[in-house]
Amino acid sequence: MDRADLADFLRHRREALRPSDVGLPEGVRRRTAGLRREEVAGLVGMSTDYYARLEQQRGPQPSEQMLVALTRGLRLSLDERDHLYRLTGHHPPRRTRGGDHVSPALRRVLDRLVDTPALVLSDLAETLAQNRLAVALLGDQMRHEGLARSAFHRWFTDPAERASYPVEDHAHQLELQASGLRAALSMAGGGGRPRELVEALLASSEEFATIWARHAVHQRFDDRKTLLHPELGRIEVDCQALFTEDQSQTLLVLTATPGSDDDAKLRLLDVIGVGRFAEHG
Repeated sequence: MDRADLADFLRHRREALRPSDVGLPEGVRRRTAGLRREEVAGLVGMSTDYYARLEQQRGPQPSEQMLVALTRGLRLSLDERDHLYRLTGHHPPRRTRGGDHVSPALRRVLDRLVDTPALVLSDLAETLAQNRLAVALLGDQMRHEGLARSAFHRWFTDPAERASYPVEDHAHQLELQASGLRAALSMAGGGGRPRELVEALLASSEEFATIWARHAVHQRFDDRKTLLHPELGRIEVDCQALFTEDQSQTLLVLTATPGSDDDAKLRLLDVIGVGRFAEHG
């Protein structure tokens, strides 16, 4: 572990970030460049003292779990992430398509979206990041583990996944989910994690096997959809999708027509928050 270079690297990355880059208010009095140590600690989920010791060359070797948090909190690129791992004496994670590393460009846009639900998805429909309003609208989509991290998998194996859509839309969603997985499989060359998902679903869901055999091909995201919220009921939202260059990640932004009842419901998400959603989830 190279404590000196690690300290310099963390300090320079912290000073290069503006509060607006991570969804924080600028404030009026800032005597230091970039973010404060306590702000980074809050983003990462560690104590300010622990983070300060890393910058002061006094900290213990961070765990790989902590390095994941530092990578996300400091908005590191893949090259910067790998450098961080090496500085701390760890082997960098293998770079694979559809990994958990959120595109820094998409992350920057997501951090600025504070008044409408938005989330970052992998090509396997795994939620990699979501803002507070997306949690209030859809629930915590990042709590799932294993194959269940993929919404494709959950749609065919977990009845609760369909509760966010009206029953009359389920048939359309069936084809969308299967089509999205087929696109991911094609882009992965027919193997990898998409193939693992396909094989698992073929073995566990007759419904999936029937849809899969149709070779449905559809646009991954509808321009407009109806969602069901446990407190607010039906909400019509427009869907804007921003893709990374390799199409492996998507920033999905959900909005409603200004002044409409749906727009008012999205604004109420601020009031309802995430707690009452969990009571119904």
